[in-house]
Amino acid sequence: MKKNVLMVLSAVVILAAGVAVYLYLHQQSPKPQPAVVEIPVLPAAPAEPGPVLQQVLEEPPEREALPSLAESDQVILDALAGMLGSERVMKFFYGTRLIHKFVAVVDNLPRKKLPVVVVPVRRAAGAFLVEGSQDAWIISPQNAARYSGYVAFAEAVNAGKLADIYVRFYPLFQQAYEEMGYPGKYFNDRLLMAIDDLLSAPLSSKPVRLVRPGVFYLYADPNLEARSSGQKILMRIGAADAVKIKKKLDEIKKQIQRRMRDKKAAD
Repeated sequence: MKKNVLMVLSAVVILAAGVAVYLYLHQQSPKPQPAVVEIPVLPAAPAEPGPVLQQVLEEPPEREALPSLAESDQVILDALAGMLGSERVMKFFYGTRLIHKFVAVVDNLPRKKLPVVVVPVRRAAGAFLVEGSQDAWIISPQNAARYSGYVAFAEAVNAGKLADIYVRFYPLFQQAYEEMGYPGKYFNDRLLMAIDDLLSAPLSSKPVRLVRPGVFYLYADPNLEARSSGQKILMRIGAADAVKIKKKLDEIKKQIQRRMRDKKAAD
């Protein structure tokens, strides 16, 4: 795995810029380091999903005027700060091109690689920790501590309020998605797919085994190494914290779904 970058979003997941945290919380480490969780028998890596859902978010009767996409950073930061506190938000997020980066992260999480340049969350401190020796590497149990602040941040997010921020600024997320090369595609579909992909990441309490054929560590199990970038992020932060992130992502997904309507029903 190449240089990883901390996530969420949720962010998960997920957001408005906050979701980014859930999804990235766990990708950053100074040196790229993929890893493998030792799980009995895993099914083959799922094929990458394509945008086909077409479920539309409900829009408020009277939508407030939004800033242009190019001028949206401060407004997004203010909205997140109102929910989480400005000190906390500035500690974790880079303050530029937030919507562009969040959209790019969501689009790439279900793929094999996540470019570090698109992640809007600051990287975790310290080096990626492993134990063992050649042919017997494992991710150190101590490594999870590097992400504790990010996991706590994710748990503190109110899923309902985050979904409100997401819906409020959705036209800007949609614009960024189309400008990225998806005219006619619906960004909310891709977001839900990214969350579902993260929720399906296999977890195990057993040590995460690694191999190091070159400069970078890789998951020892080919089935795990073949997984999406988002799933591999969750697999390497430790099962206990991954469960917490999955729980928050599921809350966010449900809150977003409550704000959706079936497109067919509206036609």
